[in-house]
Amino acid sequence: MTFVVLFSAPYMLPRRHHFQPLLESYGIEILPVKVEERLSETQLLAYAGQYDGTICGDDRYTARVLEACAPRLKVISKWGSGVDSIDHEAAARLGVQVCRTPNAFTLPVADTVLGYILAFARRQPWMDRAMKAGQWEKIPGRSLSECTLGVVGVGNIGKAVIRRARSFGMRILGNDIIEIAPDFIAENQVEVTSLENLLQCSDFVSLNCDLNPTSYHLINEQTLKLMKPTAVLINAARGAVVDEVALIHALQSGQIAGAALDVFENEPLPLDSPLLKMDQVMLAPHNANSSPSAWERVHRNTLRNLLQGLGIACEDLEERYLKFTNSP
Repeated sequence: MTFVVLFSAPYMLPRRHHFQPLLESYGIEILPVKVEERLSETQLLAYAGQYDGTICGDDRYTARVLEACAPRLKVISKWGSGVDSIDHEAAARLGVQVCRTPNAFTLPVADTVLGYILAFARRQPWMDRAMKAGQWEKIPGRSLSECTLGVVGVGNIGKAVIRRARSFGMRILGNDIIEIAPDFIAENQVEVTSLENLLQCSDFVSLNCDLNPTSYHLINEQTLKLMKPTAVLINAARGAVVDEVALIHALQSGQIAGAALDVFENEPLPLDSPLLKMDQVMLAPHNANSSPSAWERVHRNTLRNLLQGLGIACEDLEERYLKFTNSP
């Protein structure tokens, strides 16, 4: 039996020439699609009923899309760990399996967060810019041991951020809607506190929570007002955790000192966004997961999830993966 798979994961598309023959060896035909970051509901509806499974990124699998794709669609194999773009209730009702790779990018994302903290504390990007403009300006910086870090969401990534920050002697505040393991709290001297107190006391606030109904626009006009005027907000979680309009206003008015953003409410970030012209903001194109070894693990797991979701035996996947991906 031949299965058809919609192949739309942006990080896998550049290596489609490797993955296509691998999937064909399992009797799978790829349905090609052009993707810029993700497929919208409208774009997905154009392919409804044409495929049995998908390897996707943050494509918008709404209830409307899933209903249009049923009953043919059997499995959504998500590249990475975030599945907030998929309507899980509708998927369960329609019998569509949703698979992902938990804890996929913990280390590179935590490294990214610490990199932003160091950049803002030591002011290196700004001194570099001034020097190259012919200015000999000693911009004041801070030692991390003088700073307090507030971590919102103390899951795998939040814990990795805390471990890194502790090695620099930072005071750590933590907040989560679920209980944080007592041994981790004790080992890393984390002060568990309310979101309000965390925002009021932190020099850096790192958002590391999932996007769900409790975290949507968690950082908004009201919560931004709680932050210090010298504080920096770091978001390497999901764009919609932050009310972007409110953040822009807070930055423009000097309500907070800066922001480091890897994710946005609308991606790619629109070219007319005021964020692009703000000197106190560091931006990246949703790239905190960048890590060749992590990507390889996710590639393999995403393929395995797809095959298993379609009921295809894949005990030899490792062997076939090496064969096809190492070919010229």
